[in-house]
Amino acid sequence: MITLHHLNKSRSKRIIWLLEELGVDYQIKPYQRDSVTFLAPPELKSVHPLGKSPVIEDDGVVITESGAITEYLIDKYGQGKFAPIRGTAEYVEYSQWLHFAESSGILPMLLKIFVMKDGAETNFLSGYADAESQKILTYVNNALEGKTYLVAETLTGADFMMSFIVEIVGNFGATALYPNIAKYGELLTSHPAYQKAEQVELEHSN
Repeated sequence: MITLHHLNKSRSKRIIWLLEELGVDYQIKPYQRDSVTFLAPPELKSVHPLGKSPVIEDDGVVITESGAITEYLIDKYGQGKFAPIRGTAEYVEYSQWLHFAESSGILPMLLKIFVMKDGAETNFLSGYADAESQKILTYVNNALEGKTYLVAETLTGADFMMSFIVEIVGNFGATALYPNIAKYGELLTSHPAYQKAEQVELEHSN
């Protein structure tokens, strides 16, 4: 059975969603952030030296990084679903979105969150985070024009990965500025397995 090491208020909810969509047996080992520092507990370092989440264990293999976990689970358990055929143009597009979600896409969002949490005046970071976030979200919004899902008009690993960024847009209260992202987010959250993932996450949170 797959074990998911899940940290509350983290990016591992999308892994729960993927596991639910795949219909595989899994168990969750929950961890709670420090209520003051918002940091992960030291117990996570017994699973991986960085103490980050999500982490999965499967057949004695420990896998970290959301993108790698997503690729691994789809390759092993997807049975042809949730990823285009390798070697196709659609697979290239899929791969780009998969990695975009944890690199170019997420960095300005996290920076904006950190600046907001800190609350201190900055000479550069606040304006930079705002400008870069707007640039990224405009790019994603434009890419979704005329589409339902990001790739091949079907649910893929790219959508699981990008769901966290869509959620952040909602948390920023910015969905009205990006109507295609808003519509896309409504589609993702309409999936029963997504709703189950939200329920499971809630059950394992303080």
